[in-house]
Amino acid sequence: MKIITINNHPISFNDVGSGPAIVLLHGFMESLKIWEDFSRQFSKSFRVVSIDLPGHGETPVMEEVHSMEFMAKTVKHVLDELNISKCVMVGHSMGGYVTLQFAKQFPELLAGFCLFHSQAGADNDQAKENRRRTINIVKLNKVGFIQQFIPELFSPSNIDRFRGEIKVLQQQASTISAEGIIAALEGMKVRAGSLNLLATTNLPVLFIAGKEDSKIPIQTIMAQALLPAHAEVLILGEVGHMGFYEAKKETLGIVEGFAKRAMKTEKT
Repeated sequence: MKIITINNHPISFNDVGSGPAIVLLHGFMESLKIWEDFSRQFSKSFRVVSIDLPGHGETPVMEEVHSMEFMAKTVKHVLDELNISKCVMVGHSMGGYVTLQFAKQFPELLAGFCLFHSQAGADNDQAKENRRRTINIVKLNKVGFIQQFIPELFSPSNIDRFRGEIKVLQQQASTISAEGIIAALEGMKVRAGSLNLLATTNLPVLFIAGKEDSKIPIQTIMAQALLPAHAEVLILGEVGHMGFYEAKKETLGIVEGFAKRAMKTEKT
């Protein structure tokens, strides 16, 4: 684990391997630890940077609202410190929202990006109301919310098989302050949509979708996958929102192959 300081705030990250850069961004109530197996594999061919986003892991809360714009700028600061001028970015769930915002603000730094159980639409009115309700629940009972929320990320058929991983995720999420959870929820609630970005980008985009994802319906992802000029799609059966656990071999392989193709295209 490494630390850089931005505006008096420590940002936690890992930086392993050498070669073309892959940047891995975790999701809501996660940390860079979810990428340990991916980092180990990718570091054989790539320089792999994984980052604890504000309010998560070892990176503290930095604002009352962690907007996607703010988190994208935080990622940019880390890449600047590491002298990374081009990368493939992979974002899981909320990390995908940050990736999309990064692609809007800093497209010249990307060779391609992956939406790993993520999507480009803004919250509709019902989703915003659900975020508000969740914020109130977190204020009243953070631990109870975490205990219920984490298992729901997995396909029902996988919960028993990944009981150990679920327990670890719950333990790690419990170290996140209520303020950090709420700042992320507020940021996701007010985020702008990125459908126009998908429709106009020349960057290759990889979508990874689980057929049993209770958070992001596969129909949503499939419709958005038609928008980019170059899109690749991996659809996973009996997988929910956590493909890096539920289908590790398949997701490792598709992301690694996509990154190699994107970097090769960038060089030519």
